[in-house]
Amino acid sequence: MISGSSGGADGGAEFTAEGLEPVLREACATAELDSRGAELLRLGSNAVYRLASLPVIVRIARDPAVLTEMERAVSVARWLETRDFPAMRVPASVAQPLVIGGFVVTFWESVQENEEYATVRELADLLRRLHWLEEPESLGLPYFEPLAKVAASLEGLDGISAEDRTFLEERAASLGKEYDRLDFVLPFGMIHGDASIGNILRHRDGHAVLIDLDGFALAPREWDLVQTAMFYERYAWHTEAEYAEFVHRYGFDLMNWPGYETLADLRELMMVAWLGHQVTSSDRAAAEFARRVRSLRTGEGRDEWGPF
Repeated sequence: MISGSSGGADGGAEFTAEGLEPVLREACATAELDSRGAELLRLGSNAVYRLASLPVIVRIARDPAVLTEMERAVSVARWLETRDFPAMRVPASVAQPLVIGGFVVTFWESVQENEEYATVRELADLLRRLHWLEEPESLGLPYFEPLAKVAASLEGLDGISAEDRTFLEERAASLGKEYDRLDFVLPFGMIHGDASIGNILRHRDGHAVLIDLDGFALAPREWDLVQTAMFYERYAWHTEAEYAEFVHRYGFDLMNWPGYETLADLRELMMVAWLGHQVTSSDRAAAEFARRVRSLRTGEGRDEWGPF
């Protein structure tokens, strides 16, 4: 990790396209890359830029607390490359992450010019292959703590009503008791941590790659299967045929495991809490959050949820 000077959380730069320009310039200069003509692709919890000079993506994190996660993500990317595993790569010549004015900056090789997701079938293949790998201790992967993750997310929810917050906290407490009683059947080990169709892209050369490597952790492997199952069963975002192919390719149907509902309920609560952090900055997020909380209260209308 290398520190820089300009702008940032302590220096007064705002997390806007204009405020981040000097941060991008300094980060690229430090990495000996050309920032001229860089295109801002997204501005959310991260500012994501595509460089014009090279097929490189620059990611500037809003929250400086992600430094440890991003150090781990870079290490994971480098290790996966040594195993020839299809995942996001980092430029070999760049020492990173950088901290520029309080913001955490990382550099990634661009997967493609136009965002195209791979298939549920390919997700199953990559997860099966990933779960066969034995991670080195040097990666220092943390244990996946879903209850702590939910609690931390709910603690920072300031933009929602007190009634909704109390409901979500009570639901988390109830699910926590259920989770503690689960009997997992798949081997414990390395997981992606956010394994869904949204985190598998089609590389420009045609093959599928896993992206967003900062959630890698040690956990029951069931956690990497639950999103595909619930995206099919609860929201109809996947077809029956797609889910059947996922099960066939991976070799295990999570929905036949007695703990599926509890795991799905917990992952769903994480999704709703994440969305709750977006309500003050997006009318679309606020409407979707309200729809989802109403759904959790009534047990109905999950098929009306929209991907976010």
